[in-house]
Amino acid sequence: LTLAVVLPERNLTYPWAWPRVGPAVRLAAAAVNARPDLLPGFTLRWVFGSSEDRHGVCSEMAAPLTAVDLRLAHHPAAFLGPGCVYTAAPVARFTSHWRLPLVTAGAEAHGFDDKREEFGLTTRAGPSHRKLGELGVHLHRRFNWTRRALLVYWDEKVDDRPYFFAAEGLYVQLPTLRNLTVMDVVFRDSGNFSFIIQEIKQKGR
Repeated sequence: LTLAVVLPERNLTYPWAWPRVGPAVRLAAAAVNARPDLLPGFTLRWVFGSSEDRHGVCSEMAAPLTAVDLRLAHHPAAFLGPGCVYTAAPVARFTSHWRLPLVTAGAEAHGFDDKREEFGLTTRAGPSHRKLGELGVHLHRRFNWTRRALLVYWDEKVDDRPYFFAAEGLYVQLPTLRNLTVMDVVFRDSGNFSFIIQEIKQKGR
């Protein structure tokens, strides 16, 4: 019984990088194989493929190609990873088509909540930005913030855009409060901060 692992191979800026997760995978496989009553007649093994590009960052091109290669070569029963949003999405679409489960500690974006079709077999073991949005809704109700919400966040359109997807959870959930206006202001590198301050003054009132 084979588990296909698709994670960043060396980049430790990702919490789900293989040097961090690999020891846990090895220990888990050994623990399962030490208990013949868990998977009678099977031995659990794992195969690894990297989701990084040549620069060491999560790649929406490398990850699905790696997943396809592992599928064709090893016929896994399940996938572990990827974690990054832009790599997890295409791999999850493939695993859903193959009718194979995918477990990830990442994929926090709001879109992965849709279990009707393409992400129906994706299980997230970590936090999701929808939960952050639900917390925002709870705080607004608790303190009776009923008119306007202004989201200010940093967004560089490179790598996995963590702040964009965190803000998305709030942006999608807050409008469930009746008559609440939700606005956003985006920071970017070398931005015009005077303009941003004016935007905050105008949109925050």
